[in-house]
Amino acid sequence: MEKGRLEAFSDGVIAVIITIMVLELHPPHEASLQALLEVSHPFFAYVLSFVYVAIYWNNHHHLFQAVNKVNGRVLWANNALLFCLSLVPFVTNWLGETDFALWPMVIYGVILFLPGATYGILTRALIDLHGPDAMLSQAVGTGYKEWLSLVFYALGIAGAFIHPYIAFALYMAVASMWFIPDRRIERRIEERAD
Repeated sequence: MEKGRLEAFSDGVIAVIITIMVLELHPPHEASLQALLEVSHPFFAYVLSFVYVAIYWNNHHHLFQAVNKVNGRVLWANNALLFCLSLVPFVTNWLGETDFALWPMVIYGVILFLPGATYGILTRALIDLHGPDAMLSQAVGTGYKEWLSLVFYALGIAGAFIHPYIAFALYMAVASMWFIPDRRIERRIEERAD
């Protein structure tokens, strides 16, 4: 099967996710700096979640640049990723509205962990489909960055029970780690083009 419909559908779903998140961001009711500070938690939750969704979109794009076909297993793995990402607006709103309280921060970490895990499943399904000698398999290698992200999410979930800001800092660390684009796939594509 060709990959074009999967990519188009994924782009559409991710665009809707970002739109839903921004619609949940409400301006203050007063024209003062104090009123602006009162909506800082929802704003920072939105910014972090937007960065995460953008990171997944970027990496999803790179992932599918390195492959030329999909199968049923890949389609379902992709749908699982999109489902997990679709939960981000709900938990982002809950986190922001509760001023980073314990349980919203824990659930936020779980919701961040799930797309990380399903992205790994999607990557594995694509590697299995294209074989160990394919460009994607060579580019991904051991996937240390992906595993490290899952560890940081788990530490963040546990850290929330000490203080929610510990969790938020760990979630920001993962986003920082991925904010710099992952060049592994880009390098392989450039090498093959040369």
